[in-house]
Amino acid sequence: MFGAELRPPRAELDAAEGMDAWIDTYHAVQRLTRQGTFVFLTDSAVGEPEEDNLRHLVTNLGLDVPRDRIVPFLTSKHSLEYCLSYAERAHQSGFPALVVLGGDKAMGVPRVVEHAWQLRRYLREHDSTLTLGGWANPHAEPERQLDFLTASDFHAEFYLTQVVSHHHAGQVARFIAAAKRRELETPGIFGVFFYRSANPRTLAALQGFLPVPAEGLTREFAAGATSEEVCARTIRALLDVGVKHFYVSNLPIGRAQQVLASVLERVGVTA
Repeated sequence: MFGAELRPPRAELDAAEGMDAWIDTYHAVQRLTRQGTFVFLTDSAVGEPEEDNLRHLVTNLGLDVPRDRIVPFLTSKHSLEYCLSYAERAHQSGFPALVVLGGDKAMGVPRVVEHAWQLRRYLREHDSTLTLGGWANPHAEPERQLDFLTASDFHAEFYLTQVVSHHHAGQVARFIAAAKRRELETPGIFGVFFYRSANPRTLAALQGFLPVPAEGLTREFAAGATSEEVCARTIRALLDVGVKHFYVSNLPIGRAQQVLASVLERVGVTA
């Protein structure tokens, strides 16, 4: 499975900029879902407030857009009342699943609960019909991550992972091996970041939010690799170590469907 992670427009945009940004987002969601691609929509992705993704989707998406292919994120950086209301609105509006995460502790408002599993427990008690997704980090100690994923209180039917790269293939392989050894049945969707360049300032800024293989990326772009080629190398490397499901983050919003198709063509697969 291949999905795309899109970030809603920032909340601080003025009315005109926000409208333009949301139009681009709608078009990207429509094009991706109509070709069968899952779309994940973030919530406070880098600690900054974003527009209410669910409200805008419900108001502006056409009825012909397959909502079972759209999976909003919900972090615990809201009040509990808001989180419960959000999940209820998602269910009523035809979105069958949510990815429920803790959110960045270092930035923005504090979490309403310490751990994401606690919020998923509240949501599960409130509505048992929603499919819930959790989170794992292949860069961390594998056995400890598997302890979280196999715990009875994980309260999720699938999980997404922190972004990984072909430069991290060894770490991913260790995570996959541990999952097989522990007989983990919960499906995982591994994150791949679409690096648009090896600009040092950009890579340094990204380091605050995700593991960036800056030296390797710099060498690849300097050797003439395109962004699509670098992204395709990651997906091929992850397929080789046993990863089956992917989401691609940081696609250019105005060309998300075309760029994802170009990457997958280089990999030799289709969405």
